[in-house]
Amino acid sequence: MSQVSPVSRSTAPPPAAADDRKHMRRVLLSSYLGSAVEFYDFLVYGTAASLVFGQIFFADLDPVVGTIASFGTLAVGYVARPIGGIVFGHFGDRLGRKKMLVLTMSLMGVASTLIGLLPTQAQIGVLAPLLLVLLRIIQGIAVGGEWGGATLMALEHSDMRKRGFAAAIVNSGAPTGAVLAATVMGLFSLLPEDDFISWGWRVPFLLSAVLVAISLWIRLSISESPMFKHAQDATDLEGAKPSTLPLIAVLRRPQVVILASLSGAGALAFQSLMATFGLTYATLGGIDRSSALFAASVGAVINVFTIPLSGALSDRIGRRPVLLAGFGTGIVLVYPILQMVGSGNLVLLMLGYVLGYGCIVGTLFGTLSSFISEQFSTTSRYTGASLGYQLAGTFGGFTPMIAVALLDATGGTSATYVAAFVAAAFAVSATAVMLTRESFRKDIAA
Repeated sequence: MSQVSPVSRSTAPPPAAADDRKHMRRVLLSSYLGSAVEFYDFLVYGTAASLVFGQIFFADLDPVVGTIASFGTLAVGYVARPIGGIVFGHFGDRLGRKKMLVLTMSLMGVASTLIGLLPTQAQIGVLAPLLLVLLRIIQGIAVGGEWGGATLMALEHSDMRKRGFAAAIVNSGAPTGAVLAATVMGLFSLLPEDDFISWGWRVPFLLSAVLVAISLWIRLSISESPMFKHAQDATDLEGAKPSTLPLIAVLRRPQVVILASLSGAGALAFQSLMATFGLTYATLGGIDRSSALFAASVGAVINVFTIPLSGALSDRIGRRPVLLAGFGTGIVLVYPILQMVGSGNLVLLMLGYVLGYGCIVGTLFGTLSSFISEQFSTTSRYTGASLGYQLAGTFGGFTPMIAVALLDATGGTSATYVAAFVAAAFAVSATAVMLTRESFRKDIAA
């Protein structure tokens, strides 16, 4: 009887399987870092809009009006995101996910660096806010294309049993970017007021160039989505290009896009509220700027872990139960959370951000990416998922402006109207989820 060699008894996977797992980890790392850098850039802007831009780009306006105008430039970026989703989604569905991701990353890095170099209104007059809006639009277009591509690279490389977790890894890059943005901006906010206003706020934008270079290096090392390549090969065998544009294919089923967008609206509204308006509301309550940023960072750190946990849970019990639990919790807790944020008490402020970011945002963002993406076919998924998600983001972009106006309607003393507005958004999203079929066991290779 021949002996079994030690090699044959080994439990080590065959080289191909080991290579596949190694490459999958690289794909997830690429999508995670890309999302982190994109949202670092995007949220540094949100933080600066909350703390600085009203003073240097809208200095001739009443403080409340200046804050609303500053948040208005934030909203412009969100409005541009669906445009980026459509444009990059089209080419991502035709030419490939990877190429578009390299382009969106480069575009975001250039826009953020230029914002850091932008002259103020006192230096060049009305041209300053106009250039700020233009660069913000470019940022929005880049993020609109980035999210869909990064999510699909993770989702389409993964097997069916782990799609929720893989897609959630991408979304966990957003709070990582938020932590980095809040930490860097918080450190520079410790400068004397005049120094921070004159030059300190610029450095976080300029650091974007370094982060973009690192992420591009990793992103260039991964392969194209296997689902996209399979669909492209099938098209090549047929000997003809697809006759239907991806956007037209998506819009032939408008109810899918509408429900996908509404399902994400509440989550994106609340996330935008906490990332921007929450900082303003905390400082109005008596908390200093750096402490408010630190509290937001603590909540975002917890969010980094709760997002993938939520995605993994959705792989076991389904996307809809997780999302409905998150929206229900949000309806109950949004008013207490805002009370904590505006209390003037640092411990309560931190608890508010832990509950808001850690529990609610983590639960929702860990599942939304896979839930929305799984509603569309491979040949139009980049376009469909991007459009649905970014339309929801547009609603989130206007939330800080609406919140400031609602707060001003109470004389700046109560966030009751703000809480009611967000709770209504949560209810609308929960309804959209209930009207959408479950997708976590769906074959999406078609």
